[in-house]
Amino acid sequence: MNISEKSDANNWNILFVAWLISIIATLGSLFFSEVMEYPPCTFCWYQRILMYPLVFIFLVGLFPFDRGVLKYAFPFVILGWLVSLYHNLLQMDIIAESTTPCAMGIPCSAKYIDIFGFLTIPMLSFIAFSIILILLILLKRRLAK
Repeated sequence: MNISEKSDANNWNILFVAWLISIIATLGSLFFSEVMEYPPCTFCWYQRILMYPLVFIFLVGLFPFDRGVLKYAFPFVILGWLVSLYHNLLQMDIIAESTTPCAMGIPCSAKYIDIFGFLTIPMLSFIAFSIILILLILLKRRLAK
């Protein structure tokens, strides 16, 4: 295997890991709402709207590997990261809940799970979007060489 083939394989692996994280996040959110019966709040819906398409965008970009996947995935990932950041700031009481669209229905500050005092559903989303963002930045830098 020459250097170019090894580089292509590594790029494919990076995108594959991003796809794995997006599918785990998607299945996790469905588990929380459908199995555990935790109703999603407004910001949870926004994060789902931005995560779910990534499963298909990454999958299409994998077979065959397509460099163009970055231009389609980046807007979803960046917006998802920002929404999840905002949602976490809201749950940490840094942002007042009165400034959010969660005034009616399920409160966005509700914590259905709280592991180790910080690991909540919005934090899981933030971690997933953060890892995917780091992987896409790494992939973009590798493809620019």
